[in-house]
Amino acid sequence: MQRIRNILFNRVVLVSLSILMQLFTLIVMVVKFSNYFFWFDMLFTAISILAVLYILNSRSDPAYKVAWIIPIMIFPVFGGLFYLMVGGTGLTSKMKISMSQITDKMKEFMNQNPETVNMLKEENSVAYNQCKYIEKYTLCPVYNNSHTEFLPSGEEFFNRLLNELKSAEKFIFLEFFIIEEGVMWNSILEILKEKAAKGVDVRLIYDDVGCMFKLPFRYNKQMEAYGIKCCVFNPFIPVLSFRLNNRDHRKIVVIDGKTGFTGGSNIADEYINEREKFGHWRDCAIKIQGDAVWSLTVMFLSMWTFLRKTKEDYSRFVSPEMEDKCNCHGFVQPFDDSPMDDEHVSEAVYLNLINQAENYIYIETPYLIADNKMMVALCLAAKRGVDVRILTPNIPDKKYAFAVTQSSYEELLEAGVSIYQYTPGFNHGKTFVVDDRYAVVGTINLDYRSLYLHFECGVWMYRTSSVEQVKKSTLKALEASEKITLEKVRGISKVKKIIRTILKIFAPLM
Repeated sequence: MQRIRNILFNRVVLVSLSILMQLFTLIVMVVKFSNYFFWFDMLFTAISILAVLYILNSRSDPAYKVAWIIPIMIFPVFGGLFYLMVGGTGLTSKMKISMSQITDKMKEFMNQNPETVNMLKEENSVAYNQCKYIEKYTLCPVYNNSHTEFLPSGEEFFNRLLNELKSAEKFIFLEFFIIEEGVMWNSILEILKEKAAKGVDVRLIYDDVGCMFKLPFRYNKQMEAYGIKCCVFNPFIPVLSFRLNNRDHRKIVVIDGKTGFTGGSNIADEYINEREKFGHWRDCAIKIQGDAVWSLTVMFLSMWTFLRKTKEDYSRFVSPEMEDKCNCHGFVQPFDDSPMDDEHVSEAVYLNLINQAENYIYIETPYLIADNKMMVALCLAAKRGVDVRILTPNIPDKKYAFAVTQSSYEELLEAGVSIYQYTPGFNHGKTFVVDDRYAVVGTINLDYRSLYLHFECGVWMYRTSSVEQVKKSTLKALEASEKITLEKVRGISKVKKIIRTILKIFAPLM
């Protein structure tokens, strides 16, 4: 009985019921009044027409436009109104103005060293152009005096993270999409509580939707009681709103300004295979030491000051001079991406790498829900002789997302792209490695939400030792994976093909 009561009064259940009631009430009102009032029906039809015109003239991705226009045309009375409530791809003007302080802070505290970019320009003009694009649209500079190490599993990330946390003396910043109580988080939390008690400045940001099924309601209050400063990104409220579209999908750790981490791994037991959910969970992270850690520090602080509504002296957290620079190779550029503007940086970074590739492109992604631009770029790369290999999961975490992923296989295979499914289980890594020169490791999935709607981050690298580490990790995973054939893809039933086609059309809304 207690279990039933807990389920019924669970926050998720109550919030979901509230939204469903709003949606049901809206539908009933529209249907009821449209049956009796001609002008009411005309008004909402006009709203739908205006919504379609707005969608057509917006800068949204064409696939996103189609995904909305179809339901609006099928349900002209209700569709337009529903789009106005939840169809926004970004923030409102008011929210953008409010969040502009994030950009202002990054402008103030992120400065590009001209000597570094000149060195890169002399070495490789293509790499220089890529890093200049990132610097221009994210304000994140490129560094040549930082060390990177690729961590090819959640377990390695966890072990390195614990060791670094134990050595913290000044501050610890953590920002994650998902945190769940268990072996991984409880081990980290014990260290955080101990450090906070000793006067270390410990701060935590987590996304409310990402943690809705993972953490108790108002978990941030519990953290504050431990001496851990805590902010919740975009708290989930039971109101139909396009605010629900924008989530903080970043994973950032900064310790004393000396060490930083980012990558695919969240903080929950499946990421370190303490709990099996979808077979063996494959993930990764990148560890950074040196000046490049400063970019992660500013990313975190700019989000923190916005959420906390406080002013912060960023200079207190400047990275100390790196003592051992003998391991610093190549160029490192951490960057962030947000829905605050119409510049889709993550997608542009990926497209630049694909279009400039000469020999090979190896990609790992949990979701291959690519738009037309990405599909064309991948196909053209393969057609011009580039060895394009993509690793996806074999056991999915979301069946609808996996169906959409598989719906892209045939077109890619026909163009010569090689596709592999990670046989042991679920591949959650998000990596690109190209021509033994470039690599990107971060939080960015190949789907619409990551590329257009979420706050994301990644690390662009050129000629670092970690580029080879990423390559070896992917090749090792491919050996344990099934190579998908065109015959197998074409051999599925017509029913499955129809379902996948329908899901693909509406993939931008998922």
